[in-house]
Amino acid sequence: MLFNSLQFLAFFPVVVIVYFLIPSKIRYLWLLACSYYFYMCWNPKYVLLLLASTVVTYLAGLFLVRWSDSPKRKKWVLAICLLINFGILFVFKYANFAIQTIEKLLGLVHITVPEVTIRLLLPVGISFYIFQAVSYLIDVYRGDIKPERNFFIYALFVSFFPQLVAGPIERSRNLLPQIRNLNKTHLWDSKRLLGGCALMLYGFFLKMVIADRAALFVDTVFDVEKYSVYGSFEVLTGMLLFTLQIYCDFAGYTSIAIGAAKILGVELMDNFNTPYFAVSIKDFWNRWHISLSTWFRDYLYFPLGGSRKGKLRKYLNIMIVFGLSGMWHGAGWHYIFWGLLHGVYRVTGEATLKIRQKWNQICKKRTDTFSHQLWKRTCTFSLVAVAWVFFRAASLRQAVDLLFQLVSRFNPWVLFDGTLLNLGIDAKDWNVLILSILILFAVSLCRHWGKQPAKAFAEQGLLFQAVVIYFGIIAILLFGVYGAGYEAAQFIYFQF
Repeated sequence: MLFNSLQFLAFFPVVVIVYFLIPSKIRYLWLLACSYYFYMCWNPKYVLLLLASTVVTYLAGLFLVRWSDSPKRKKWVLAICLLINFGILFVFKYANFAIQTIEKLLGLVHITVPEVTIRLLLPVGISFYIFQAVSYLIDVYRGDIKPERNFFIYALFVSFFPQLVAGPIERSRNLLPQIRNLNKTHLWDSKRLLGGCALMLYGFFLKMVIADRAALFVDTVFDVEKYSVYGSFEVLTGMLLFTLQIYCDFAGYTSIAIGAAKILGVELMDNFNTPYFAVSIKDFWNRWHISLSTWFRDYLYFPLGGSRKGKLRKYLNIMIVFGLSGMWHGAGWHYIFWGLLHGVYRVTGEATLKIRQKWNQICKKRTDTFSHQLWKRTCTFSLVAVAWVFFRAASLRQAVDLLFQLVSRFNPWVLFDGTLLNLGIDAKDWNVLILSILILFAVSLCRHWGKQPAKAFAEQGLLFQAVVIYFGIIAILLFGVYGAGYEAAQFIYFQF
């Protein structure tokens, strides 16, 4: 079930109305039933995978406490549980990729093997809920939290529908206590309800007005059969619009998820903090997909040794984390290369930091000026935009071809001869898109300056809030982009 579908627009009000009317002691059971129904709307039989991951990690958490005086048994429990969860993830997401890679490697030494293909549909959001369940188990293993003994509360923690299929990947220390205390939450709070509605509305704006409109142009330029005909400025425009599309698509989903949870009395973590205002790649990853980057930091980078074992080991750990992050996003070499490229960015930035600082001192260059900060942000954004080409392309070959076309086919005249108006979006769509980008930039600038638009909105009068939400709904209905036959366009991160 997509957030931007008519099905969800019918589903969510029913969930909220019943949630507000039923006895407080059974709220979590109602949300659990709704969460499983939400997931089953995509493919009913694959809910068994969600249930399996939930049962395994729940039981493992109890065994970890039962055998707390036996470190060896605890390690075995953790290892077996991780093997089961990541085994499920591997079979459904990476098995065919692994088989194809082995076949190609054998082909290089002239060994021919029969083609094997595992015909399995990739479960929506499998990477998200498995990572969330695994993080709970590791927290229990480390003694950071006590295991949840109520199975249904724990099952809701894993399957909470607003963030089930595309995050944010919540931590047990944040979400579990809130679920336990749902019966104590004061629901009839008009400011919280309107604030949640405003967040959802902003998410729909990002997704349906900006991301889906930009996607029309991006899909045209990145078309695997036609991309070779485009020159520098078509590719550059497509590349820049994809940086916009993926941010608005994913941040839009997150905003809807946070808003929906807020209406239900649950506060989810923020997943984005103006990432394209970052002054370095390290800063970018502190702002982009925060729940995933902190997951890799806490559950992979630190256990590998972090920066405690010397520079070379630190750089190796960074490359491992980014390589696996790329693989997490998709079973393809272009995803892995995208991750490794960000790793190279990070390592290069770390390795040259002192040299750059020394150079600035020699040149007596001030680094606190607006121009210097703008230069750093421009460089960071450019590096991120280039890396996104590998993420969006269908293969490494297509990404390399597009970047070659970017630097070798100089054709600025397409900016003036109407060519860009025939690549998926027309003049009206460009006008709407440019105006929407300005709104996005203004909101992002406010956040960057430390002013929270959501908080400022919540401080206004109820009538003002209601009027803004009403006109926001009208604007999205008028300017939103819909798929063929008015079908909702899928969120990009659903596939991960």
